[in-house]
Amino acid sequence: MSKIKIALTNLAKNNLFFRKIFRGILYAYKNMRYKIRRCGKKIDDKMVFFSSFNGKYYTDSPKAIYLYMKNNPEFKDYKFVWAFREPENYKELEDEHTILVKQNTKKYEEYLAKSKYWIINHRIYDYIYPKKEQVYVQCWHGTPLKRLGCDLQKTENALNTLKEVKKKWHIEAKKVNFVISPSKFTTEKLSSALDLKSVNKEDCMIEQGYPRNDFLYNYTEDDVKRIKEKIGIDKINKKIILYAPTFRDNQHQAGVGYTYKTEVDFDKLQKELQDEYIILFRAHYFVSNSFDFEKYKGFIYNVSDIDDVNETYIVSDILITDYSSVFFDYANLKRPMLFYMYDFEEYKDEMRGFYIDINELAGEITKTEDELIKAIKNIKNFEYTEKYKKFNEKFNYLDDGQAAKRTVEKIMGGKVWKEF
Repeated sequence: MSKIKIALTNLAKNNLFFRKIFRGILYAYKNMRYKIRRCGKKIDDKMVFFSSFNGKYYTDSPKAIYLYMKNNPEFKDYKFVWAFREPENYKELEDEHTILVKQNTKKYEEYLAKSKYWIINHRIYDYIYPKKEQVYVQCWHGTPLKRLGCDLQKTENALNTLKEVKKKWHIEAKKVNFVISPSKFTTEKLSSALDLKSVNKEDCMIEQGYPRNDFLYNYTEDDVKRIKEKIGIDKINKKIILYAPTFRDNQHQAGVGYTYKTEVDFDKLQKELQDEYIILFRAHYFVSNSFDFEKYKGFIYNVSDIDDVNETYIVSDILITDYSSVFFDYANLKRPMLFYMYDFEEYKDEMRGFYIDINELAGEITKTEDELIKAIKNIKNFEYTEKYKKFNEKFNYLDDGQAAKRTVEKIMGGKVWKEF
């Protein structure tokens, strides 16, 4: 990022008046540019546009829906468009049916303008909106533990005030035609976070399970072998811990993005656990800083660059997280989960707040490293408890390996809300 852009970002972050003026001008420019680029573009009823995590990865429910459609003869005449920040890394997807475009380019906006369906798991840019004939499917990217959007009561977001955050979610609500949900709980929370009631879209939820979790029911031992070879752990005969912490709203650096400062003493973990365990470290997709684990070679493997987090799930024996929603999905595997919440009071009271009582979590909550190490060593006695079962019955009861199929059927045959 250029020095000028960093300076402008810092100024916008620290000066509300300048931020409003700067963003207003930028929005007007980009909105006008998009209107010009989409002008005259005829909508192709057999074109589907996909984007996952703002073009950063090929993963999640957009991937699951894409694979279902691409492998279904019913859609043999369709064209599929994938947007990536670095499309050159995904050339293997390109064929007569699949087109790759670079995120935030002229072609990106032109393909958005003519695709009948948008399958996206993140909030799309404010200045981009669908035509009345288009269908925008908001997949989102997880059952929410932390409060989102219009439900936030306070925020430590480094880039937006509480009012600005809520405004962005209201804009998103006006755009969406469908929102995917894996449970009644998620339907209620996402509907509230988007304030769908205010735009008369409470019925736009597709509550059919999470397509992205289909893989957790359909994977094979060959998949496990392939992924272990990719990570370089196929020759290791030890238990595998997946450590996947979330980001913190108040850890943002201009010119860098969100960073994560780990509070884990890996020296201590290595001393206590290395004989029986290895750790796969997975940073949140928002986190931009790199991690140097060379000191822990053979004990810690950084898997943050693996596109599909599901791949790390199926090769691991234990999940450790804090406030990341990954545990909702991992619970489908009925494997041990632990929660390391060293900053629980700060996170709960000063940042996001939670949608659920943490006592509902299907795993032991630890707040110190000694508690965490003890809990890991006690995993040998793991049982799929009644509490764990009730957790899955509340949050994952629709996941069965067929969610993508049911979701596509709903999209193709469902009512479409037309706001624009």
